[in-house]
Amino acid sequence: MEKAIPEVTLNDGTMLPVTGLGTYGLWGNAGANAVSSGINAGYRLIDTAYNYENEGAVGEGIKRSGISREELWITSKLPGRYHAYEKALIAIQESLYRSKLDYLDLYVIHWPLPNQDQYVEAWQALIDAKKWGLVRSIGVSNFLPEHLERIIGETGVTPSLNQVELHPFFIQEEQRQAHEKHHIQTQSWSPLARAADILSNETIRKIAGNHNKSIAQIVLRWHYQIGSVSIPRSTSPQRQRENLEIFDFALSEAEMAEIAELSQPDGRLNSQDPATYEEF
Repeated sequence: MEKAIPEVTLNDGTMLPVTGLGTYGLWGNAGANAVSSGINAGYRLIDTAYNYENEGAVGEGIKRSGISREELWITSKLPGRYHAYEKALIAIQESLYRSKLDYLDLYVIHWPLPNQDQYVEAWQALIDAKKWGLVRSIGVSNFLPEHLERIIGETGVTPSLNQVELHPFFIQEEQRQAHEKHHIQTQSWSPLARAADILSNETIRKIAGNHNKSIAQIVLRWHYQIGSVSIPRSTSPQRQRENLEIFDFALSEAEMAEIAELSQPDGRLNSQDPATYEEF
């Protein structure tokens, strides 16, 4: 059954659903089926990436769903090896060819790779791709505040969104404040952290019992209430539907504070610090 998902308005005027379907690790026929079932469950935001090597499966899932392309918001990401301006433009075109789409709703730079020092060049390529109609909105992923300041200062164009690691064990308050300063939408990757850690957490389990909701629903509601767009990944049609059933209740201020207290100074799951991490 289709669920009504609220939307937020990005700084470029486009609208974005407040939760979407992550697709990392969804490949081939099974991946296409998972995307199709997610769309039919009610998801309209689908998140993929060049380096996930599943843009084709996402495109096929869109086709199988039978839902009009105009109703969907499809995101993909530029890999580090294509930060050079001309290579970036080619990568965006390849993303479109792989997914069999005429345009992407959002394209972001996957990682800044500051040691390579080409992310400003990559950003300029995305700016031009938007001008030419290849993408509707442009953003970044894993950009620290200093990276954001630089691309804004050197190009005059502010990203519409920054996708960062964000979950109850790493709540990124300073990062989110930098986003608010520039009216950049925060988006959470790995919103449920490691499932085993989340599912065994007594604080979140207690809150889930208070609301007769699952632990995942509590965490996704927490993301919604802090103003971040989440993109949980699931292949199970039942779990996909459950992950959308977060708009019929609210966490109290006390419960929000309890969850915030779970954060650790560096709670990154895999020590992927954008200041040094490189993904090509």
